[in-house]
Amino acid sequence: MERDSMNQTEQKSYALIDGRKISTDIKKEISEQVTLRKQAGKKVPHLAIILVGDDGASQTYVDHKVKACKEVGFHYSMLRFADTISEDKLMKHIDQVNRDEDVDGFIVQLPLPAHISVERITEKIRPDKDVDGFTNRNFGSIVSKQPLLLPATPFGVMELLKRYEIPTEGKNCVVVGASRLVGAPLSMMLVEEGKATVTICHKFTKDLAHFTRHADILIAAVGKPGLITAEMVKEGAVVIDVGTTRVEGPQYKNGYSLKGDVDFKEVAPKTSFITPVPGGVGPMTIASLLLNTLRATELRNL
Repeated sequence: MERDSMNQTEQKSYALIDGRKISTDIKKEISEQVTLRKQAGKKVPHLAIILVGDDGASQTYVDHKVKACKEVGFHYSMLRFADTISEDKLMKHIDQVNRDEDVDGFIVQLPLPAHISVERITEKIRPDKDVDGFTNRNFGSIVSKQPLLLPATPFGVMELLKRYEIPTEGKNCVVVGASRLVGAPLSMMLVEEGKATVTICHKFTKDLAHFTRHADILIAAVGKPGLITAEMVKEGAVVIDVGTTRVEGPQYKNGYSLKGDVDFKEVAPKTSFITPVPGGVGPMTIASLLLNTLRATELRNL
C-alpha cells in the first residue's frame, strides 16, 4: 500500500498543448469572419501559392494549406513550376503575383531547388502580401509597436501560449535554435510581446543543459530528434517542441515516423505543459498563415 502511494506521488501530471484543437478553433473564427465579410460586401481573402518541383513533403504541405483555405472559405490559386525553372523566370512570376491586386497573401513553398536563392526569392515578395512573414521588412517589424505580418510558426507558438493562458511576462525563456525562420523571430516576439527574459542557444553553445535546466519555458526548434532529454528540463517547465523530423525505419507502420526535438516520453512527466509531435506546433503554422492572410486583406482596406 505504501509503495502504491509513493508511485502515485512520483507520477507528475502534465497538460498536453493540443495544437490541432487550437488550430481548429482559429479556423472556425476565421470562417466566421469570412462570412461577415461576405455579408458586408467585402473582399474574400485570396491566398496564392507557388510550388517549384515535385518534392513529396512540399506537395503534402501545400495540400494541407489548400484544404485549410477551403475550410475557412478563402479563395486560393496554385502556380506550379518544374524544378528546372530559372531563378530569373521565377522572379518574373513573383512580380506578376505581386501586381495582381486580387491576391492578398502570397507564399513560395520551401525548400527551393539548389540553383535558386531562397533569400532573393523571399525578398521579391511584397511585404504586405508576405503571409509567411519571411521578408526583412516583416522580420524587422517584430520590434515595432505595429508589426506587419508575423512569421507564421513563431506566431503559432505565441498563440498557443496565449490560448493556454501560459504567462510569459518575467519568465525565463530558453530558445534552442537560432534560425531565421523560427528561433530568431520567436525570441524577439517573446521579448517584445511576451515581456520575457530570453536566452538563445545554438550549435555553438557550450553546456546546453546548463541553460535549459533554468528555463521556465523551454522551446526547441532545431530539427534534431531527441535532443532535449529529461535531465535537461527543470520540474514544472513549459516545453514547446517545434522540431519535426521524418525518421525512417522498418519498425514504423508507414515506414517512417515524425519525431520532435524533445524526448517526449521521458520529458513530459517533468513538465506542466508540453506540445506533442505531431499535433502540437505544426497545425498552428497553417492557422497562422490563414490569420496573416486575413490580416493582409484587412490592411489593404478591401
